[in-house]
Amino acid sequence: MNSVITDELKLLNVRITHKKAPIHVLEKFTFKDIGKAYRVFLTSGDIRECVILQTCNRVEVFLALDKIDVEKIFDIWRDITEMKELPFELAEIDQDKAAINHLLRLTSGLESLVVGEDQILGQVKRAFEYSRQNCYVDSFVPIIFEHAIKVGSRIRTNTGLNKGSTSIGSMAVNLAEEYFDDFQNKKVLLIGTGEGATLVAKSLKKRQVNFDVASRTYERAKSFCSTVGGTPVKFEDAVFNFDKTDIIFVSTTAPYYLITYDRISNCMKKNEGMMIFDLSNPRTVDDKVATISGIKLVNIDQIAEIVDRNLKRRHEEIRLAEKMIQSGMQSMDLLFRKIKAEPFVVSIFKIVDEVRNRELSKAARMLGIRKGMKEFEIMEQLSYAIVEGILSTPMNNFRKEIGSTEKNEDVLNIVSRIFNYEPK
Repeated sequence: MNSVITDELKLLNVRITHKKAPIHVLEKFTFKDIGKAYRVFLTSGDIRECVILQTCNRVEVFLALDKIDVEKIFDIWRDITEMKELPFELAEIDQDKAAINHLLRLTSGLESLVVGEDQILGQVKRAFEYSRQNCYVDSFVPIIFEHAIKVGSRIRTNTGLNKGSTSIGSMAVNLAEEYFDDFQNKKVLLIGTGEGATLVAKSLKKRQVNFDVASRTYERAKSFCSTVGGTPVKFEDAVFNFDKTDIIFVSTTAPYYLITYDRISNCMKKNEGMMIFDLSNPRTVDDKVATISGIKLVNIDQIAEIVDRNLKRRHEEIRLAEKMIQSGMQSMDLLFRKIKAEPFVVSIFKIVDEVRNRELSKAARMLGIRKGMKEFEIMEQLSYAIVEGILSTPMNNFRKEIGSTEKNEDVLNIVSRIFNYEPK
């Protein structure tokens, strides 16, 4: 693929996201020392500009570079993280226009775990500003990021993409909040560390609710909490303390019941009531638990039905957002073409100005006029006006033509031949 703006610089995006990597794997790809990561990337030969985006659901690197060598990027990444066995088969890679399209989808919220969520736009802004303030970008990448941020903001202003819950996890937390008047003061337990659990954790954290996290291994719970939030607890301790728990969210892939009738029945002797959300598929909460007095059990099918209604309402908003992204790509392409044409315009004016200056000097010598004399000033102003009058209209038309045709290379070649211009 050809370069986006120039024949020298290319744009590369390498990312590890929630789409392919669970949280405990994603964490291995994160850069613990972000300053070091920037320095190593930018002193690795071909890389000229860099933006690093890290959230609990993604680690992304945007690079402007002379030559694309993905394996070399993987090696640099391994050196920075000091982890030689990173599974880069989980990586997604885009170049040039595909990378820009991904960035536009990212800022709009279409690539988020919860489609349309607002948080990612601020995260992209902060990552870009950090890069700019520390001079990790020059002139190429800022054009792309500034435009992407504008498109993302415009989509949020003109669509309802960020309205209503469209994930099982966030909807479960919404239901719990509606059920309890003092939701923030409840003892909450989350069992699981996968994608569904991540959405629950993010929703709880957003509401400033404290919660414990249990997993089949304590280390995985610790890794999850350090990335997403919550307090890690051992699974055995969590089960032992069911009697002190008000709300349980279960989102795992365990092929057996984690919450049994006996476990809940025993703890209800000391507990007045409990709400349990089984977000697992297959289910990991015994259905008989719902027959215990004081228990409110909500399963994944019930929540999925509500989420599906929200998604159907949002399909039109997604379609509108994608249409706006397509328009954003077209306007960026127009901007790139104009930028590419500008050095040509400047060079033509410079070539013509050299001719103007040479002929002005020749005419002044013939008339015996020297610099500093009133007559020379009049002639000089006249020469400027003639050049401006002759070149302005064709050069402005040239800019418009470059921005309105796919055959901009042909236009450049034709005008170059007309003016006998050879790019340096």
